[in-house]
Amino acid sequence: MNPISGKTFFRLVAPGIALALGSQAFAASAPRVDAQGNVGAPALTVPFSSYASPEARKLFQRVLKEGRDAPPLNGPVAANRAYYDKINTARAKLMERLYPVKIERRVIGGVPTQVVTPKQGVAPDQRQRVLINLHGGTFLWGAGSGGLVESIPVSSVGRIEVITVDYRQGPEHVFPAASEDVAAVYRELLKKYPAKNIGIYGCSAGGVLTGEAVAWFIHENLPLPGAIGTFCGSVVELSGDSAYVAPVLNGSPPSNAPLKLTDLPYFKGVRAKNPLVFPANSRAVLAKFPPTLLITGTRDFTMSSEIQSQRLLSDAGVDAELHVWDGMWHSFFSDPGMPESKEAYAVMVKFFDRHLGH
Repeated sequence: MNPISGKTFFRLVAPGIALALGSQAFAASAPRVDAQGNVGAPALTVPFSSYASPEARKLFQRVLKEGRDAPPLNGPVAANRAYYDKINTARAKLMERLYPVKIERRVIGGVPTQVVTPKQGVAPDQRQRVLINLHGGTFLWGAGSGGLVESIPVSSVGRIEVITVDYRQGPEHVFPAASEDVAAVYRELLKKYPAKNIGIYGCSAGGVLTGEAVAWFIHENLPLPGAIGTFCGSVVELSGDSAYVAPVLNGSPPSNAPLKLTDLPYFKGVRAKNPLVFPANSRAVLAKFPPTLLITGTRDFTMSSEIQSQRLLSDAGVDAELHVWDGMWHSFFSDPGMPESKEAYAVMVKFFDRHLGH
């Protein structure tokens, strides 16, 4: 049997729907689609995902409040840093209770870092491996507590050392300062570990920076890490369906245009077409990438860019593994109390365990 196109299907079933609902009611509620494919929909209600956990449903209300109370992105950077540091500090304290670790501040390659190790000790089969974490925060905030939020559970669950890097950010610094900082730490670790035993991962801005760091290593002729993780931000510019729809699903007004990273202070004067900024601009660069884990949620405004990143990486021959959690928002696993977060930590740990050293 030949497949039926969406247009043919709609033409076949629309009369029946109109008959059932009343032609006027159907016409009033139908989405409007213009010649470019732009869709304008009337007011609608989207239930919270029936696949999400009760814990996620409860936490979602707090996430909405945090979003409403946040300072404007273009406001004073000090206000944003203070606001998110307070949230991340509370998260990190909770994580330390759930996932006991030891934390040591250390300067590596001239760059401030925090070295996180499991309180029960690094597992014997992980002693020749190490992970580098690159925190999120729009290349404006996230140093310190933000890095701990991303490092504590992975270190504890994986029984592995995780080094979170306090890389330089805007507006005080501009691209490629962060990539240079990651490379400085990486070079020091290469003195102790084979490149294939080092993994790098990050969320949001940290996910973008993870891709940028690999492109920078290629540019600097450094050996590449054994595996990487680009979570809630990856190797392409932010765009696609989720950049417009996800804000609505998170209680915000519809977005007329997605955030452009090159509009951020850190990327002042940088071209978005530069593969050192978005590696997907060069298939040759992408083809050299190590195995890559991508994580997102259906209410994450970066979901489409994660999907597109996985598509382009796979097309370039990279082992690119994508995991999507229904009903989950941007950086959902920063909150450790949900089953979905625990599942995400397990996916991260298993991915690196499977690829590092091989």
